[in-house]
Amino acid sequence: MATGTHTVEIPVDVQAVWDYVSDLEKWATTVPAYKEHEIINDKQSIWTFEGNVKGIKKTIQAQVDITEWNEPSNIMFELKGLTDNFKGSGHFTATDLNGKTEMTCTVEVHAGGLSGAMLTPIIKWAVPKVASRLTESIARKIAVFS
Repeated sequence: MATGTHTVEIPVDVQAVWDYVSDLEKWATTVPAYKEHEIINDKQSIWTFEGNVKGIKKTIQAQVDITEWNEPSNIMFELKGLTDNFKGSGHFTATDLNGKTEMTCTVEVHAGGLSGAMLTPIIKWAVPKVASRLTESIARKIAVFS
């Protein structure tokens, strides 16, 4: 299993952070390797990612299911690979710091099946970078739009 966690402090109140991260359309394109997404309903979406790994172009689709919405501080989700055998979970948390907000993003991914042995090293390398880049990108967008 690969885990990535990243925390940032954002100079806005926790409600401004919630208003941004609770609207998928505002930040979906900031996910590293993002290609497109499709909203199925308010708790389910399909994400497509595309990237190069050691010169090989790879497209991956994942189903993202929101499992918990706790305004203004917590969003939990589960991931399921549609094109590759992987599953995972993650969450965003926002903590009020007297007018500022500490936001943390955590993502965990586990590759399974025959391709798991091949995917695991890539996932272990990519997941921490994805969590860090996504969190930093969202923080920058919130700071600009708030």
